[in-house]
Amino acid sequence: MDLNMRKDLLTFALLGIFAFAIIPQNVMSQNVASIVTPAFFDGIKNQAAASCAGKSFYTRDGFLKAASSFPKFGSGSAVESKREIAAFFAHVTHETGHLCYTEEIDKSNAYCDQSYKQYPCVAGKKYYGRGPMQLTWNYNYGACGKAVGFDGLKAPETVSNDPAVSFKAALWFWMNNVHSVMNQGFGATIQKINGALECGGKQPDKVNARIGYYRDYCKKFGVDPGQNLSC
Repeated sequence: MDLNMRKDLLTFALLGIFAFAIIPQNVMSQNVASIVTPAFFDGIKNQAAASCAGKSFYTRDGFLKAASSFPKFGSGSAVESKREIAAFFAHVTHETGHLCYTEEIDKSNAYCDQSYKQYPCVAGKKYYGRGPMQLTWNYNYGACGKAVGFDGLKAPETVSNDPAVSFKAALWFWMNNVHSVMNQGFGATIQKINGALECGGKQPDKVNARIGYYRDYCKKFGVDPGQNLSC
């Protein structure tokens, strides 16, 4: 083999390695985008009243941009991907009233747990639910802010004011708390999100509402919802 041929092979190999390195995230984005179509996203949002703050705040583009920062979201087999996306939007639909609310209706609770010394509450700030997943508690805002890139303790309102941050915060919570239990069934995701208040027969109407959205979205995606749907 002559020197020029060796150089050509080395160049080809390096290009192949580089291409392989950038494929996973691009494949993920396209896969999620092909499932969360404009018709699907708007089908949720269109059920919200025209006066809802989320009507113009939440966008499909905003979600897809946020999802590109979390390449493991919606990954796995076609069935696993569709189930996870269906589960995510089932909870988002329930938490926001079909993408209507950007903030929790009842803002009386500050949701400040002072035992988390690394995430001290800031005077005058409240850490009630905000964004698609209704991010709550000072420790979640603090950790999320560090990961996503905003001051979650001093400016928790960023989650409901900045569209670029909002879906990132929701996906941050999902990937750190919910993603790992998807293989246990939808019921496990309810347990992770609001199990202490809803599961074990405490609020069956809310549990059934979440399950209803999940079943509906799985049907839209053409996938079986799987087992263990309740909690």
